[in-house]
Amino acid sequence: MKKFWSVIKKIILWFFILSIGAVIVLRFVPVYFTPLMGIRMIEQIKAGEPVKCHHKWVPYNEISDHLKRAVIASEDQRFFQHKGFDRIEIEKAMKENKKRRRPRGASTISQQTAKNVFLWPKSSWIRKGLEAYFTVLIEFFWPKERILEVYLNCMETGNGIYGAEAIANHHFNTTASKLTAAQSALIAATLPNPRRFSSKKPSPYILKRQQEILQQMQYIQLPKKK
Repeated sequence: MKKFWSVIKKIILWFFILSIGAVIVLRFVPVYFTPLMGIRMIEQIKAGEPVKCHHKWVPYNEISDHLKRAVIASEDQRFFQHKGFDRIEIEKAMKENKKRRRPRGASTISQQTAKNVFLWPKSSWIRKGLEAYFTVLIEFFWPKERILEVYLNCMETGNGIYGAEAIANHHFNTTASKLTAAQSALIAATLPNPRRFSSKKPSPYILKRQQEILQQMQYIQLPKKK
């Protein structure tokens, strides 16, 4: 029994060492591939579909400020104020979910980044716990601009499309740096389910969300460029 617990302790210790090390390394190194990309590729193979994985990393300063404002307006309006978890949104979600059939989440951009880079999409208590752990780590080791940079480069934006540059290329025939406010709001509007909703062929619902996001974008302040 002692040997068993000794092995468990070593596994836990190595998990902490490796996870903290990975977070520190990715503070400086671009994220070229994520677990979600691999999972989607396996799903495509199983379904007999062509394997698609369009992704190109671009630095923070080469991503349109319109897109930065749009995703913050849509996903996490207190991104630059909280430390990874938005207590106000969590409390609101808990109250609303008592009356809703389908519960709404309150995940911040930091939490979504932790999930996208280190974990898997299917929700479970284990994943939620690990997501919280990695959220604390990236909030501690990464500046907010780095969290947003990684999020914008790794977010799923369509079927086999990931990140700002790829969606700009494939849906708008432009680059991430040249995305307009209207295009950025369309992309942000699809983020809850980018494989169901399209920024290239937006439904009436997405067009309505686009207008709501455009209105909210004017209130989002980005840190001054150094």
